[in-house]
Parts: sequence; C-alpha cells; structure tokens
Amino acid sequence: MISFYKETEFKDTEIGKIPKDWNVVKLGDVAKLESGGTPSRRKPEYWKNGTIPWVKSGELNDGVIYNSEEKITELGLKNSSAKVFPKGTLLIALYGATVGKTGILGIDASINQAVCAIIPKSSNSFNSKFLQYYLIFSRERLIAQSSGGAQPNIYLYVLRDFKIPLPPLEEQKKIAEILLTVDEAIQKTDEAIERTKRIKEGLMQRLLTKGIGHKEFKKVELNGSIVEIPKDWDVVKLRDVITEAKPGFACGKRDDNGIIQLRMDSIDPDGRINPNAYVKVPPPENVEEFLLKPGDILFNNTNSVDLIGKTAIFRGEFPKCVYSNHLTRIRVNPNKTIPEWVLYALIRLWKLGVFKAICRRHVHQAGINTKDLVNLKIPLPPLEEQKKIAEILSTVDKKMEILRKEKEKLENIKKGLMQKLLTGKVRVVV
Repeated sequence: MISFYKETEFKDTEIGKIPKDWNVVKLGDVAKLESGGTPSRRKPEYWKNGTIPWVKSGELNDGVIYNSEEKITELGLKNSSAKVFPKGTLLIALYGATVGKTGILGIDASINQAVCAIIPKSSNSFNSKFLQYYLIFSRERLIAQSSGGAQPNIYLYVLRDFKIPLPPLEEQKKIAEILLTVDEAIQKTDEAIERTKRIKEGLMQRLLTKGIGHKEFKKVELNGSIVEIPKDWDVVKLRDVITEAKPGFACGKRDDNGIIQLRMDSIDPDGRINPNAYVKVPPPENVEEFLLKPGDILFNNTNSVDLIGKTAIFRGEFPKCVYSNHLTRIRVNPNKTIPEWVLYALIRLWKLGVFKAICRRHVHQAGINTKDLVNLKIPLPPLEEQKKIAEILSTVDKKMEILRKEKEKLENIKKGLMQKLLTGKVRVVV
C-alpha cells in the first residue's frame, strides 16, 4: 500500500529535497567496495572443469544473477585476485558496455575486475535491493561524476564518495518490495513475449514451407538448400514478384525541423518498425522519390554480419517519412504477392542465415547489393493462400504488440514509482 504523508517535511541536501527523517551518506560510509579479478587464461588448470561461478560485467542486467557463462577452479581462485562473494551481494559494472548496470547475486560467485561488490558494513547499513534500485535510478549522475571519456568508467573512489539517501531500514525494504512487484510483472510479460515469439517461429517454419492443408509435396532448391514445399507452389526470384527495390539516400546532416528518416536501427529483428528510432534530416530536392507509403517493405542492406537482412513493413508509423541508403525499399506486384508474404519469406531467410552467407563483408560491416537481393529465391503459394498464411502470422504479431505495449506501460509505471519513492515524494506505510 502506498500512502501520502501530508505531515512529511523536506530538507534541502546535496542530492535534492528529501524527507527530514532520511539521511544522506557516502556509499563508502555504509559499504565496503571490492572489485574482482581474472585468473590467468594461460593456465588451463584455472578454468578447465571449474565449478566456481565467475561473473563478468556483461552479465549484469539490473536483476538477479543465478548463473555465469564461465566458471573457475579453486586453483584459479587462489592464484588470482578473484574472490567469492555470498548470495545476496549487490554488484555494479565499473566499465565496459554495461557500465553502471547492477545485479544481485542469487548464488555464491566470484567476479572479474570490471565488477564491484557492494557489501554492507553492518546488518542494518542498508537494504541491498533498495540500494540497487537507487543506483539504477541515479545511474547517469554516477557515471557523470566519473570519467568523461569516450568509454565511460566508474572509479572506485567516485563510488565510495557517491552520495545516497537512506530512509529508515523498514521503509527501504517496503520501497524495494513495491518496485520488485512491478519488476515481477514486467518479467512475466517478457516471458509471455518470448513464448509468443517461439509460437510464431514454429508457425513460420511450418506455414512457409508446408502451407495449409496440403498432402502432396515436391523438393526444390532454395538459395543453396533443398526444401520440401507443396506441389502447387512455385519458386520465384524476388525480382519476379516486385515492382521496385530502391536503396535510400545518405545524409550526415541533422535538422530538428527536417523530415523523418528511418535507418538501420529503425528495424527490429522481429519485423516491425521501431517508432522511437529515427533521425530528422534536411529533405533532398528529390524527396518525393524516397517517401514511404504503407505496405512498403524495408530491407536492411548494410549492418553487422549478424543483423544484415532485417526486414519490416512500413505501416504508416509516420505521416511523412523517408529512409537511408542502408535500407532498400521493396514494393510488390499486387497481382502476384502481398507485402506480408515477402516480409515473412525474407525474415525466414534471415533466420536461416542466408543473408549472412551471401553478404559482402567489410571492416565492422557487411552489405548486400540490390542485384543479389532481387535474385534471392522464395516459395510462392497462390495469392489466396498467401493471404490466409499472412493472416495467421499477423494475428500472432498483434498479440505480441499487445504484450509489448503492456510491458511499456509497466516500465512507465516503474519509472514513475522510482521517481517518487526513491526521493520520498511519496511515502509508504511501514
């Protein structure tokens, strides 16, 4: 239960207004901070058949850690600066791609030197889950107080001097319980999304090769593989069923008053446009040539080897919108196919690794040119069957979209609660 205490009085502190009965302390005043270490990779006996979990900074995801990718041996532990921390220990990443990310050990585990363990100096110093939420809430402030370089770091001396609010211990526990309830709801939604994704993948594998209600099949060659498809389906090159495959335009300039341009990160791997990923650019003189309309397919022609070939349908997410040269706009011939069929066929090719196999590799990136794209083979059912299959898969997509919106709603609730509870603007009944 959350309740406003009208009688709460606030005081000004170095970290802003907080309730008068809360304290402000340096993290080092209430916690010991210890980083880990890495046993020598040159010593196989430090790693082979290891049983001690060894947590790296990349494994911290603001949740609870129940396992680790790598494990070390007792010998590796004794001959390095690595040490074992008990279950319940709060961790924070000091540098790397996940700098500032936190985790709480759900097991006894060792850590590497890019991770810091935050250990209470006494049993009533702080509630680790409350502190984890506060570190998540104030991550940007913490990183800003550390290195300002291209690769942000958090230094131990900055972490020790980092100031945090400390409500009474029972209030800390209650705040953590409330936020954990929202986290659990988010996790359940994530699990539902993953289940729905697996259902969709199973349906795609079945429907895009076996169709609906067929009993006779034939073996055909598709982009280097022999597959079985219904007897009355055709195999066509992409160019046979489209009217256009047109790359977009490059623009290094930005203009807040310009036109929206979709880019490689605007396409999610599950076949949808991310409406939050775009830039605004000055419109070119020939802007009309690059305007998108609902039903246009966007193919990611340049990206990392693993992500090249992502595909999505533009469904009018923006009223006026163009696309970059890292995307290719595909328009289908409506007498032969529908956009959804081409979308699902290309997504399946991506999942099968076809684009990874045919791409032209460069430093840090790979590319697929238009000629190679339009020469790809896809199975082609009769138009009516295409529509039925697309309708089935679209139903699953709609279910996934509902779940995503539910997750977004829960994340916004959590963000609002953190802002209010972790600053004392809303007090809880203890």
